[in-house]
Amino acid sequence: MSQLGKFREALATYRRHGWRLARVLMTDGTLAELRLESAAGGGGADVVEFEGARVEASDFDAMWLARQSHGGREAWELRLVAETPYALFELFEADEEEEDRADVRREMEARMREYLSPPAETSESVS
Repeated sequence: MSQLGKFREALATYRRHGWRLARVLMTDGTLAELRLESAAGGGGADVVEFEGARVEASDFDAMWLARQSHGGREAWELRLVAETPYALFELFEADEEEEDRADVRREMEARMREYLSPPAETSESVS
């Protein structure tokens, strides 16, 4: 399955559970695939949206999804689009400032990068 197919399959599952697509992060390769698909379908090759959500260039493929939760809170999930699914979840209070939410989302992206980074090699010497 193509990477865009993986995006669509994961998104369909989330939508069945009431999530909405808020933002998309794509690697250069996936973004090129999206542009080719858009151009083939009669759209422009400068496409910067996927399923109606803004696409940002990134070093990993992921979707930001959101949905209302209990008590007026809002749930956000950063879902990695890869062979092995992985997600980070955060629950925001109704009165939480957008600037604070954005800071938390940036931290979540940093945690995702950390998750995807290969483990650091130890510097033990062999005698």
